[in-house]
Amino acid sequence: MSPSDGPPAAPSPDTPRPPAAAPPVSADATDATDAVRAARAASEADAGAARPADTAAAVPESPVAPLRRPVFRMLWLAWLAANVTMWMNDVAAAWLMTSLTDSIVMVALVQAASTLPVFVLGLPSGALADIVDRRRYFALTQLWVAVVAVVLGAFSLAGALSAPWLLALTFANGIGMAMRWPVFAAIVPELVPRAELPSALALNGIAMNMSRVIGPIVAGALLASVGEPWVFLLNAVLAVVAFTLILRWRAQRKPSALPGERFVGAMRVGLQHVVQSPPMRVVLIRIFLFFLQSTALTALLPLVARRLGGGAGTFTLLLAAMGCGAILGALFVLPRLRQRFSGDRMVQGGTVVHGLATIVVALSPTPWLSVPAMALAGLVWLAVANTLTVSAQMALPNWVRARGMSIYQMALMGGSASGAAVWGWVASHSSVPASLIAAALAGPAVLLLTRRLQVSGRAAEDLSQVGAVSSAAPPVIPIDPDEGPVMVTVEYQIDPARAAEFAAVMRETRRARLRQGALSWGLFRDTARVGRYIEYFVDESWVEHQRRLERFTAADIGLRERRLAFHLGSEPPRAQRYVADDID
Repeated sequence: MSPSDGPPAAPSPDTPRPPAAAPPVSADATDATDAVRAARAASEADAGAARPADTAAAVPESPVAPLRRPVFRMLWLAWLAANVTMWMNDVAAAWLMTSLTDSIVMVALVQAASTLPVFVLGLPSGALADIVDRRRYFALTQLWVAVVAVVLGAFSLAGALSAPWLLALTFANGIGMAMRWPVFAAIVPELVPRAELPSALALNGIAMNMSRVIGPIVAGALLASVGEPWVFLLNAVLAVVAFTLILRWRAQRKPSALPGERFVGAMRVGLQHVVQSPPMRVVLIRIFLFFLQSTALTALLPLVARRLGGGAGTFTLLLAAMGCGAILGALFVLPRLRQRFSGDRMVQGGTVVHGLATIVVALSPTPWLSVPAMALAGLVWLAVANTLTVSAQMALPNWVRARGMSIYQMALMGGSASGAAVWGWVASHSSVPASLIAAALAGPAVLLLTRRLQVSGRAAEDLSQVGAVSSAAPPVIPIDPDEGPVMVTVEYQIDPARAAEFAAVMRETRRARLRQGALSWGLFRDTARVGRYIEYFVDESWVEHQRRLERFTAADIGLRERRLAFHLGSEPPRAQRYVADDID
């Protein structure tokens, strides 16, 4: 079916219009520009609850500026409570494992069991967070954590916990983290303006590291006084508190005339978007490699504490020092570092400094030398993680943000789980200090091998969602929403001397079409006419074709204009849509 089959209509984003040579501003161009401006204004307006103060608040560089926003503050407190439960559980589980077994590998696997669910379930949880009500989904994750904590407490009180059972229930608790992390990562950019996003993400890191301090201290005190069961039961109470805070949030969902995405299709589109995004690919590699190296320190920390002749108090002190270093760094050091260094310098320098701090901890004969080294490790850990998290957020449009951040989380936790297992195995075949030193040296070595991967090598694109700037002619045949696939063709006539330039822009076009959800894309040359090309791409169904049009961003509009600049002739490129016919 062609748009020309129906009454005349303004072209859609798939029906390009060539720019005039000496351009009067056309109505379509004005529509596109207005749509981009409106989307930018809407994205600012949506960044939080009622916003009269937002315009004035967009400028401050204060690292705590986002906490002035009531909605962000409330959800940040819920996030803090959620992370406190995670650390209390991990500390209690790691320490309990040392009393249940003498196996070094089993102790290291506690952290692997906690983080592996994020790697396994990251994409499904991200897809759910993008297609269901985020408020209810976020609240449900806390109910899950509460139930697991009650089961752990009951088993522990009954004396029925064995090493395998502890690993299994730690894995179940990790499922709660796997479910909640993508949805919260997707919510944050909706709560604050773009200028405050780095500070908001740093505050999330502060919450994580405050919980790294609060959780171990509380867990250590309970472990030393009343025992492990009460750590788990307190976790259940804190999870219920977080659940209550989340339910107080009244989120506003953006209306759409289209039905919700299907679960499997949403996962496919999310994965495809990330694969076709060069900035996201670099960020994923960087975060995986950094956590592969840096996790050795936290995974083997219970054994470091025992090597220093300490007990649960020493373990808690070392964890708290790392958390304090991260908090102080986020408040006083990180804003200055962001102004002075590029993202790549932050990642490179942070990896090297973290390795040096790890070596100091490995060789230290006393906790008093290990404590400042752990604080330094916490500072640079947060600096690297914040840099990469901001880069990931900036590379994702809102419609796929939870899925993209879930894949980012999978890379992070995949590196963490792999690192815990690898360095635990190395320690079991050599020693804890040798394993830590090997991990510390591996970081700079991998940086050298991957030095061409730049996280800040491209200018940030404007990913404000504009949707279809105008609609194509309605179909003249009845089409069911699930009917498909749908094929779109666009014919271009270009100057043959500019074929190489055109090919470069069309490579970007291919990535853009696939990021929006197209199943396939291709470009063909006409054998009978020099300079004539046909672009085609296929959508899964009629409703997915409409959904792809809704996903257009300001960057896509800019790419569209660059594409059209190659087209010759007074008539616009001819675009046609076809729906598959069932001939069986």
